[in-house]
Amino acid sequence: MPLLDRNGWTTESFTIVAYDDLDAALAARTPEQKLGVLVPNDIHPRMLAPVQDRLDLIAVQFPQHKDGRGFSLGRMLRQQGFTGTLRASGHILPDQFGFALHDGFDEVEIDEAQAARQPVEQWLHARALISESYQQTRDGPATIFEKRRAARAAG
Repeated sequence: MPLLDRNGWTTESFTIVAYDDLDAALAARTPEQKLGVLVPNDIHPRMLAPVQDRLDLIAVQFPQHKDGRGFSLGRMLRQQGFTGTLRASGHILPDQFGFALHDGFDEVEIDEAQAARQPVEQWLHARALISESYQQTRDGPATIFEKRRAARAAG
């Protein structure tokens, strides 16, 4: 399945297992293996806390583009301290790409049909449309509220 990061298409570099198979995969992991887990979007981040430092990637499932729980899960995983690669996997729209990046996701994985319909330029253009945010984001620009406060203090 095609992968897209903030710079364009990228290649797969992880061994990814289902959440139910994670314990066995961690036990059998080789030192050079980059291990990831695919999790449902309704899992609580605490379930991954004991093993998140041993994971190189967490892929969050997005079963429908209108189901935003994956965005919240990604943000909570980052707040919990996960520093590896965070992937949104499934039904993501180009218009949601910027939000995914702001919430801490590093990449999105879509199916072949969607990649054929929506070229990389469409994804990168949609990403560039989001320049302001009401919430603090992983990529760090000042929020609208912080900019307003600074303007009032300066004025």
